[in-house]
Amino acid sequence: MVLSLQSVTQLLSGGTMPVIGLGVYLNDECATACQVALEGGYRMIDSARYYMNEAQVGVGVRRSGIPREQIFITSKIYHVDFGFARGRECIQESVDQLGLGYYDLYLIHSPVTGKTKRIETYRALVEAKKDGLVKKIGVSNYSGKHIDEIIDAGLELPDVNQIELHPFCQQRPIVDYCRAKSIAIQAYSPLVTGQMDHEVFSQLAKKHNKDEAQILIRWSLQKGYIPLPKSSRSQRIRSNAQVFDFELDNDDMDALDALDQGGKGAVTWNPVEEP
Repeated sequence: MVLSLQSVTQLLSGGTMPVIGLGVYLNDECATACQVALEGGYRMIDSARYYMNEAQVGVGVRRSGIPREQIFITSKIYHVDFGFARGRECIQESVDQLGLGYYDLYLIHSPVTGKTKRIETYRALVEAKKDGLVKKIGVSNYSGKHIDEIIDAGLELPDVNQIELHPFCQQRPIVDYCRAKSIAIQAYSPLVTGQMDHEVFSQLAKKHNKDEAQILIRWSLQKGYIPLPKSSRSQRIRSNAQVFDFELDNDDMDALDALDQGGKGAVTWNPVEEP
């Protein structure tokens, strides 16, 4: 599998998205982190209204000097703001906070609140796309049943579903569903929120002369996911992108795949089973 930091993946509605991005949740140095990442070759930043750092993402992008059109920026609407009218307001607020004219991708952050609110909010995303505020739309923490609601409502499929994904929580039914419908899969918490003290990780790190984080990111890439590792440390941001000069073999991948614990392996809220 030949990949590089410049590689992209095709999206269902057309266009492309980078194969790796910087997550900025709980990042008090967000602007600096974004600048460091972009100067180091990243071309995707993943934020959210809940993170309260959309403006800082914009600052980091401007400081980097990288042309806006070369960067893929994501945000998300949180469930307290769900609904059509409020959703429209929030998307405009997000764009204004970013200060760069538009978002490349805008997601519904979770399926929390129930079907009616989910569909109303998704309609708001569809309208924002028509208005040019966002280029692509998607969902996060959605299972197949939640995406079926979108289909039943006669609305366009999401380009992306962003879910918790790492060897302990592989979300296989959701992954299979999304792949069957050509929905790109972004992986949040690919580093297990730092809980990387496991024998398999350390063995593979030693085998490939890499660190555990790089092993996990490479696993995600080879599974066809788009990992979003987060860090506020410049050295770690750079090293997390140094995953394109080696490849995990079949035995390596099998060893990591065997660690799956299903939903019990989740290390975040993972609200994919919301009714």
